[in-house]
Amino acid sequence: MGGVISAGDPMWIEPFSGLSESQFSKPVALVRRRGGDVQRGRPSQLCLEDRVLLVAAYWRTNLTLRQVAPLFGISKSAADRVLDHLAPLPAISPAPRPRRDTVPIVDGTPVPTRDRTIAASSKDYRYSTNQQVVIDANSRPVVAVGLPLPGNRNDCRAFAESGVDRACWDAPVLADGGYQGTGALIPHRRRRGQEHLTPEQEADNAVHRSARARARVEHVFSRMKNWKILRDCRLRGAGVHHTVLGVARLHNLALSD
Repeated sequence: MGGVISAGDPMWIEPFSGLSESQFSKPVALVRRRGGDVQRGRPSQLCLEDRVLLVAAYWRTNLTLRQVAPLFGISKSAADRVLDHLAPLPAISPAPRPRRDTVPIVDGTPVPTRDRTIAASSKDYRYSTNQQVVIDANSRPVVAVGLPLPGNRNDCRAFAESGVDRACWDAPVLADGGYQGTGALIPHRRRRGQEHLTPEQEADNAVHRSARARARVEHVFSRMKNWKILRDCRLRGAGVHHTVLGVARLHNLALSD
């Protein structure tokens, strides 16, 4: 059975991966360097480019593998094997120590998932994970993604428990008021009985406003969720974490041109 979609025809790349043809060549090269072209057991019917496009299409559309597989002319079990082998490989790498002018911003976003072993009912009553993400405020790529935690875990705990605190390089990190007690720079609020903020507190809040920290990180979450699997992830266990890491890579590549 022949497939409908192939990376050999550039018209399919952007709608099913979110990347231009030149951008798409980068995750293909990365997956090849990380051993994605080394096949064990039954040889794949698809070339590496088509296998990477299959994974990206699964993330981009959130169709089931039973729906995606016929588009590439393979069986559902073959698509399962492609996803299991390749999904961990495009993941973003730990960010190197940045330039001194880099300003990291951290925030959490819910990623709904069916796996209740790593999820919990959160504010919207859906079972989700709390996904901590650090971005560079200047160029807005994702620089670190934490381990998924239950969706009812508050951000001040999730910051350390997810591991993203170690990816902030001891730099001053901007965050919202939910990160109280973490050492992150959060907006000052008047305490009980305090009529006005001190000049130092006002100056800190001015920096926070000038960085538009909340807006910048929310825009990143919005763009990442154009890969619709982050709106309802059917994967279980490590599959959720691999997906967020891989989508972060594709998001960063989409910003590169």
